Amino acid sequence: MITYSVDDAVATLTIDDPERRNPLSNAAMGELASAVTRSADDDSVRVVVITGAGDRAFSAGGDLKSGFVDEPLAGHEARGELADLIRAMRNNPKPIIARVNGAALGGGFGVAIACDITIAADHAKFGTPEIDLGLWPMMISAVLHPLVPRKRLLEMMMTGEVIGADEAADLGLVNKVVSSEDLDGAVATTANRLIEKSSAALALGKRSFYTIVDMDTDTALDHLHIGLTATARTEDAGEGVDAFLAKRSPSWKHR
Repeated sequence: MITYSVDDAVATLTIDDPERRNPLSNAAMGELASAVTRSADDDSVRVVVITGAGDRAFSAGGDLKSGFVDEPLAGHEARGELADLIRAMRNNPKPIIARVNGAALGGGFGVAIACDITIAADHAKFGTPEIDLGLWPMMISAVLHPLVPRKRLLEMMMTGEVIGADEAADLGLVNKVVSSEDLDGAVATTANRLIEKSSAALALGKRSFYTIVDMDTDTALDHLHIGLTATARTEDAGEGVDAFLAKRSPSWKHR
């Protein structure tokens, strides 16, 4: 269901069921979470890309043929796979890029937006159609709520509205919208820019960025004060300052 490949320090994790528009069963989400963790532990990887196979869908959401509502209580723990996946993405110290090559709906919408950077083809669609099935986009609310204006998000969830890539960008859900032909190039350009940076600084920065999301200002400042000292203690910080003063390119140690 999930393929894992590495090329030039970029791990690509592909939801690979294009005939069914790359649905996310509980098993697929567990497999994707394992792949995310694998990329975190893979020393050859500096950047992670998550995408869907084909050109129709990133992921059309939950796999309704997998018995999602057959045993509501007995299946409770298994439904936590999406939450575990989002946690794995947040805890991965490496930048994660979503390559959105088509529809990203329901849980697929949540996964695409949970990536650190989201790049979409101009034909991509985003939405929360769960209400049309008598369901509600529960866990992805934790990802969407901090990003989308409250009334607009509630309208989308209540109506099941699907929006285009340009509106998703206007709402702050997508970083960049490009033509289908330019999608791979845009993802590669962003990945290469990240590869050029200190992975130590990126890891510390990513963790601090997500950690302070729900903190009050004073608590956040205290946390970031400690984080600044931790970053200053890395070898890369010393190298970066020395390179700047010497007017040369840094040679990162990634520690």
